[in-house]
Amino acid sequence: MKNVFITGVSGYFGYKLVSMFDQKDDVDNIIGIDIKPPSYTSKKLTFIKHDVRDDMFPILSHYRIDWAIHAAYILPPMHNKSLMEDININGTKNFLNSCAKASIPQIMQCSSTTAYGFHADNDYPLTEDSPLRGNDDFTYSKNKKELELVCKKFKDAHPDISLTIIRPCFVAGPAFDNPLSRHLKKKLVMLPCKTAPFQYIHEDDLVEIIYLLLSKKKDGIYNLAADGTMTFDEMLKILGNHSLRMPALVMWYLNGLAWFLHLSFMSEFPSPAMNQVRYPWIASNEKLKKETGYTFKYTTKEAFEDFAQHVKETEIPFWKKLACTCSAKAKE
Repeated sequence: MKNVFITGVSGYFGYKLVSMFDQKDDVDNIIGIDIKPPSYTSKKLTFIKHDVRDDMFPILSHYRIDWAIHAAYILPPMHNKSLMEDININGTKNFLNSCAKASIPQIMQCSSTTAYGFHADNDYPLTEDSPLRGNDDFTYSKNKKELELVCKKFKDAHPDISLTIIRPCFVAGPAFDNPLSRHLKKKLVMLPCKTAPFQYIHEDDLVEIIYLLLSKKKDGIYNLAADGTMTFDEMLKILGNHSLRMPALVMWYLNGLAWFLHLSFMSEFPSPAMNQVRYPWIASNEKLKKETGYTFKYTTKEAFEDFAQHVKETEIPFWKKLACTCSAKAKE
């Protein structure tokens, strides 16, 4: 029986991991840390309020952890870059050092295909051996690139520890909720005139692959991305929304102004994030398939369609919101 440790357990990713491990007979206990309690419960889960930048050794050694997963990471861009980098970089270093000190046999670092960077001359598709060129002007991508170097040095220093690095692309499904998903849900979506094909992985495939890699004691780096790609026009059509296309330079300055003024209803990301949609960064999943035999349950399009279906089932139409507002005012 396995004891599993998860950082960032109260987040979207943490919730999906706990839900999955709940169903696994070989997982006995789940120890999760975060700075706030999770909004869900599990008989297997023990929650401990703990900052990822604080020493984790006492927790890891006390619970005799078999698998440790580092899922705590600031994804939505922050105006305070120093704080974002402190949590992402120092939190990861602390996780790795604590695991080494506690002699954890198997650990997993959650990286991202954004570590490859968004560039017009990217390999197509990107393999695990493609150069990591995470964009220095976009903190999330930059940090993912930097942390892979940290992991390499860690592995060289601790060859006895099994270290699995996963590089998932954007995750879609019913719980898909980040600046990109919220941008796409707008009725009129600002986009550059030219956009590149995009790639998703379904949240259910993601967590099952994580379990598979840990169960098989896979050591190394794996891209995690579903088969196929889709265009942004296809995404908006599925959601029933429309695009407002404009020259990249014009959108860059408009978006930059909205970001600077903290106008979150217009933009939740700095302008360098636009390169995610302008340039292709499509990852190959061949290594994962070859070494594990995993068969994806969802293609890129099917993963996004599952998200869109959830949106249609849960979002309140504008005319209903308006009717409720008018009704409330009438009662006043």
